[in-house]
Amino acid sequence: MRTTLDLPDGLVDEARAAIGFKSKTDTVVFALREVIRRKQKDELKDFITTMKFTDDPREIRKKDRLRMQQAHDRR
Repeated sequence: MRTTLDLPDGLVDEARAAIGFKSKTDTVVFALREVIRRKQKDELKDFITTMKFTDDPREIRKKDRLRMQQAHDRR
């Protein structure tokens, strides 16, 4: 999509140099993707911290070992 933007030259040039791009377009696209990535990461962090883990990891491992042993015994 073509869009005309008035961006501060110093800011765009500094960002372009910081990430090593030659193109202003690539710099702006990268910056937009980075904003989206950070937002998604923050949302994932918020989701993970609200999860309640009620299973006992030792019991899960025991069940996994039992399933693996049963599968091995069937061979």
